[in-house]
Amino acid sequence: MDTRSLSLFLHLSETLHFGRTSQACHISPSALTRTIKQMEEHLGVPLFERDNRSVHLTQAGQQLQTYARESLQQWETFRDSLHQDSGDLHGEISMYCSVTASYSFLYDILSEFRRRHPKIEIKLHTGDPALAINRVLSGQEDITIAARPQRLPKQLAFSRITVSPLVFIAASAERLETELQSDIKQRNWNRIPMILSEEGLIRDRLNQWFQQRKIRPKVYAQVAGHEAIVSMVSLGFGVGVVPKIVLDNSPLADNIQTLDVSPKLEDYDVGLCTPRKRLKSPLVNAFWSQIAHSEQGD
Repeated sequence: MDTRSLSLFLHLSETLHFGRTSQACHISPSALTRTIKQMEEHLGVPLFERDNRSVHLTQAGQQLQTYARESLQQWETFRDSLHQDSGDLHGEISMYCSVTASYSFLYDILSEFRRRHPKIEIKLHTGDPALAINRVLSGQEDITIAARPQRLPKQLAFSRITVSPLVFIAASAERLETELQSDIKQRNWNRIPMILSEEGLIRDRLNQWFQQRKIRPKVYAQVAGHEAIVSMVSLGFGVGVVPKIVLDNSPLADNIQTLDVSPKLEDYDVGLCTPRKRLKSPLVNAFWSQIAHSEQGD
């Protein structure tokens, strides 16, 4: 089974959509279908369950997904090592971060790296920061910008970029209804509608904060991504919690007020994460070494 087939399978296992995978991988849908069928015939088991509306991985498909990720990473590490001695590294690094992190940190991080290694391509995915740690642990990404969890998994390396306070936010006074404005002023937490992250570190800290004060929050909405929280809060729908760096970089910052809430939540420790085993890759190691060198220079 060649690396091309494994790459096609892996992409399809993540999108679960033949059309998107064929387009992204520059292969016709019929050729992609033939490749998957050949893999299933070679292994003697179905890898996907398909009907007219959806595609799902079988148990065997889930096992092959793990194998494909590990095998392709090992192949890439070996291939990259062949170019290490020449000092002319080329290949691809996959990164994941939130939209805010992409324009807050990436320019400074990538500018010098691109100058030193112009043949290394950066494949960037953006999305909910709550998913960042799992994406590197699962092998979907090489590197991510993420908040340091309360307990950092032993298999992850972490390099700090910045520390940001977590702030309670509400719409500016003129955008709030009188009743909500009064509840916020008096900190009537049982009555204040909350706009919360669906999951992740901030949600865990907020849940603990409320539990310690025996408060049952009135959850107005659960959303993915800090930017969505700022947007809904700016419309006067309720109170949210975001890293201050998100608010500082938001185009809606003028429509928001921060609330003086005590006790404060623990700061948001933001940095680069990668599986320690990925540091064996010359490409990832070159990126990581530059970041460490930059921090020492600062």
